[in-house]
Amino acid sequence: MSKIKQLFTNFRVILVLFFLLMAIVAISPNPFAKGVSIRSVIANSSANIAGIENPAPNLRLTSRERVLAVNGMDIVNIADYDTAIATLKDNMTVFIKTNKNTYRLTTKALYNIVYLNETELKIISEEIFNNKTNTTETVTKAVDVPKIKQTYLGMEDIGLKVTTVPTTNLRKGLELEGGTRVLLKPEQKLSSDDVGILIANMKERLNVYGLSDINVLESKDLSGNQYIVVEIAGANEEEVKDLISKEGKFEAKVGNTTVFVGGKKDITYVGRSSNEAGIDPNKGCGQTQAEWACRFRFAISLSPEAAKRQADTTKNLAIVTSESGSYLNESLLLYLDDVLVDQLNIGSDLKGRAVTDIEISGSGVGKTEQEAVYNALDNMKRLQTILITGSLPVKLSIVKTDNISASLGNEFLKGTLLAGFIALLGVELCILIRYRKLSISLPIITISIIEIVMLLGVAALIGWNMDLASIAGIIVAVGTGVNDQIVITDEAIRKEYTKMHDWKAKIKNAFSIIMGAYLTVFVAMLPLMIMGAGMLKGFALTTIIGISIGVFITRPAFGNIIEILLKE
Repeated sequence: MSKIKQLFTNFRVILVLFFLLMAIVAISPNPFAKGVSIRSVIANSSANIAGIENPAPNLRLTSRERVLAVNGMDIVNIADYDTAIATLKDNMTVFIKTNKNTYRLTTKALYNIVYLNETELKIISEEIFNNKTNTTETVTKAVDVPKIKQTYLGMEDIGLKVTTVPTTNLRKGLELEGGTRVLLKPEQKLSSDDVGILIANMKERLNVYGLSDINVLESKDLSGNQYIVVEIAGANEEEVKDLISKEGKFEAKVGNTTVFVGGKKDITYVGRSSNEAGIDPNKGCGQTQAEWACRFRFAISLSPEAAKRQADTTKNLAIVTSESGSYLNESLLLYLDDVLVDQLNIGSDLKGRAVTDIEISGSGVGKTEQEAVYNALDNMKRLQTILITGSLPVKLSIVKTDNISASLGNEFLKGTLLAGFIALLGVELCILIRYRKLSISLPIITISIIEIVMLLGVAALIGWNMDLASIAGIIVAVGTGVNDQIVITDEAIRKEYTKMHDWKAKIKNAFSIIMGAYLTVFVAMLPLMIMGAGMLKGFALTTIIGISIGVFITRPAFGNIIEILLKE
């Protein structure tokens, strides 16, 4: 009992227990959490309009909002949530209960609009600026518009992307959760400031596009080549490949003059609600000989400076009158990555006017009508994203992509946990055979487990993704830790030291060996952490953190534990 009292009153042991407690708090294990976790919320969706917010990328996993019930139906897992959503109909009031609030939303109907070769008379209202009175007047007039055919496609997605409730704050990497890793190389060398701008822009672009759990970081190889590593859990290769590899430079020109470009400097607002964006009701979809084509449109607002540039550029243009109306003799040309993607007629009433609210349009094609609708809306979403975020500061080329399925990730996780458990049993057995004393083998294995928990606590605190490479780093750190503890134990029981006051000499001699080994591993891992990409960097970082925790926190405590237990 006296030795147990000495153990739990020893300062270094207390320090280890304190850090162990902090690690557990950081991990926040909660195996009994119910519901489904909100992973992302689509902008301007029913859920977003109802007030459900998109979780911040750096938000702790266990702090994410959880859906507990949909219209009174309890949600325990993903299957329950899918069943509840399947019962919903369009224009239906839905109550979604979460662990933070109860939200009321209204579902929307989803239609496919087809353009017909007929016209019909339609009364419209538009605002016209009167140059004489400097006021805006509302004018109602009748116009011929193409007839449209609406096809009901079902209920529009309410906009909630959910996932299984995290039981800890540990972020699983791609190998364990599934997703896509893309290694990109800038076409020119970037300064540290440019790299920061590039990474921030890419994160914003991916967030706007609706992708979550994003990790974008800089990496270098041993030759000094720069790379950008993009890791997106739960996404497939096709979702992100074009979005992140292209510069995304958008320009709107009248003739050879650029009137506005993508980004917040010229674009103050991009409409994304169903009232402001979607398949163009006046154009809809039409079929050619080989394929279907659909037109999309969405509203944007220009800054006063961009609107003035457009006014200055159009004020000297001529007006051309045709059966379809009066337009300027130059079109508004839309370029994406220096490729002309569309051209829009400029109404004669816009001549020389600094109009801030305009409409952008484009198209999508497909073998079937539904495919054309999907491609048109996908092209619209990408164009909206680039208009919001602006272009990247440099073009990027894809060096390598890795795509891992979620099911394969689960198999990796199960196999890794089983291998780790077997390894710990093997280590305990070997130590027990070597020393034949539980008073030695038990503290060694206990300290090893404590080091693993502390390392996981650090990973949870900094938001580091735990992948297979990180787990390999944990194994290396634990192996190094066991080796160091064996060194301490062997020094403690050496026969050369017979006097009681020689304990300090024993521990000092052991730590001289341990520090030498620590510095060797640290120096070996440092280049991989600084210049490594992907798995190499994760392996190096985890190893360095693991061995540092051991050397500076748990090894001194283990030395005191062995001294207390073995000293007669």
